[in-house]
Amino acid sequence: LPFLIGLREDRLGHLAAAVEDAMEPDLTPPQIGPYTIHEILGEGGQGVVYGATQEAPLRREVAIKLVTSDPRSAGVLDRFEAERLTVARLDHPAIARVFDAGTAPDGRPFFVMERVRGQPITSFADAFRLTTRERLDLFLAVCAGVQHAHQRGVIHRDLKPPNILVSREAEGPRPHIIDFGIARATHDPGEDRLTMTGHL
Repeated sequence: LPFLIGLREDRLGHLAAAVEDAMEPDLTPPQIGPYTIHEILGEGGQGVVYGATQEAPLRREVAIKLVTSDPRSAGVLDRFEAERLTVARLDHPAIARVFDAGTAPDGRPFFVMERVRGQPITSFADAFRLTTRERLDLFLAVCAGVQHAHQRGVIHRDLKPPNILVSREAEGPRPHIIDFGIARATHDPGEDRLTMTGHL
């Protein structure tokens, strides 16, 4: 096109990216049931996590994980449901809780979790200049959550700083283990074929 002549290559790249973004449909729903969506917190292989506010029956901040893939495609619903059920059966202060689950108006399944306002464990330890003793106390709290999951037959398989968020509580730092998307339930037959999205 004539108006593109003379544009530098880097500017052409920015222009192409902007056009591509504009053409992509926005799949973010403004509302899901009693939950008002505010922002995107993260994206993964099978879903996106939104920050939202629950309006009724009580008002609280939550995180909603919603399937982004076509829910009719093979294995997507199975993997998503497996993650939801895995987290729902865990009940420990060091593991983010599941509050609710359902289906969005467009048919995509979702589940609602505790909203964690925290930092990755390593960033938290550095930002607040934790001593060796304090770091070990935090690590032991994470281990207690992992042990709770193991005792219920759940292996997380993706423990890393971004999946262990730490918040400041009145009683001290509290870790929250999140993202059980590739966890494996050892007692579920056939679970090993449902734990990854498109990878062996």
